[in-house]
Formats: sequence, C-alpha cells, structure tokens
Amino acid sequence: MLKDKVCLVTGGTRGIGRAIAKILLSEGAAVAICGQRQESVDRAVAELAAETAGKVRGKAADVRSDEQVAELFRFVDAELGSLDVLVNNAGVGVFKSVRELSIDEWKRTTETNLYGAFYCSREALFRFGTQRGGYIVNIGSMAGANAFAGGAAYNASKFGLTGFTEAMMQDVRSENVRVSYIMPGSVATEFGGHKAHGADHGADWKIWPQDVAEIVRMVLTLPARTLVSRVEVRPAKPKSS
Repeated sequence: MLKDKVCLVTGGTRGIGRAIAKILLSEGAAVAICGQRQESVDRAVAELAAETAGKVRGKAADVRSDEQVAELFRFVDAELGSLDVLVNNAGVGVFKSVRELSIDEWKRTTETNLYGAFYCSREALFRFGTQRGGYIVNIGSMAGANAFAGGAAYNASKFGLTGFTEAMMQDVRSENVRVSYIMPGSVATEFGGHKAHGADHGADWKIWPQDVAEIVRMVLTLPARTLVSRVEVRPAKPKSS
C-alpha cells in the first residue's frame, strides 16, 4: 500500500526517524529525510540506499525556520514529486528545571518540537489540497500527557504538539487527510544525550526505534476508512532495579 508513495521524514538521520525512513523504503516508498547538517544527511541517505535499494533523497533543514522548511518541501517536489506522507519526527530534549533553563534552550525546544511540526504540516497540507488527500504522522511523546520535574520545556512542547495534532485532525478529516499522533515512552536512542545501545543505557528494557517504525507502518497501511488518531506506547516491562 506504500509502494511508490512519496514520504518525508523530518529528523530522519538517526534514531526513530532513521528507523521510520528505513521501514518506509522497505515498503517501496520514495523517501526524503532531513537533518540539521548536510554531512549527516548525505551519510544517512547513502546508508539507507545501500540497506534498502530504495529511492531516498535528503536535504539539510532546520525545522525551526519556516524558510528552510519551505525550501525542504520544494526540494521534495523537485526530487520525488507529489507528497503523500509527512512524518514530523524532528525533536530535541533539554531537561532542566525552569530556573536552570536558558531562554535559548526554551526556544530551541519549543520551536523545534512544536513550531517545526506546524511549519511542515502547513506545507504538506497545501500540497495535499482539499481533494487529493494525504497522511500526517506526528511523533510525540508520553511527555505530552504526563509532566515531570525537569521537563518544563519538553513537556510544554509535547503537550502543545498533542493539542495541535488533535485540532489539525479535526480540521482536515473531511478532506481525505488522516492525522495520527504516536506517543512513545522511553526509547533506546541517543535522544537527550543518552547512548543508543547497551543495557546500561536502557536497550534491554526500553522501546526500540524499530518498534515505533512498525507502528507508523501499521497506521499508514490501514484501510482509508480507518483512522488511528492516537497511539500510546510504553515499554512492556519497567526498568529492573
């Protein structure tokens, strides 16, 4: 069902975004990815192409910039054609108390995690129109429903993303556009400064990026009559003491 579909995955050079890009390519989709540095984007594109033999393109873009987002979408238009799927995955996490948070850290977190999703979704919706349709999947977090100490900026951005996504879903559901929101709990990636592999960093009990990618594939391949609007994902077993 995804063969020859054109997909864009933001933050697709590593972690959850990389796993999503790979699984979409394995389904026969053409995939564009972005990251903040062209060097890492080029490396990821080459590796994904070798691993899947799929059609993959990449461009550096900071999703905090509406101008760079617009350029990214024009790049996808030129390289791959009409967009069918947007996965808003790009995100950052700064975990400090409000007193310790700098203004720049607050802005970087909220602008990446929330503003970036708005800029990208808006560009995608222009391309989907009101008849042709498409799919937007936002990668959120359980932190978008559960606040915790030290999470002020991250919680604010993810709570905001939850509200944004649910409202957008209501905006466009009559236009043949489906919107889903996936909320992973603890994932074994380098996000937030943690190493991606090794039991001491949670890979023995946390969700793996591939698990989130499988959920993305599942929601995208459901019949068009069906919408899974929100998925909460937790590790099956808590961290052992």
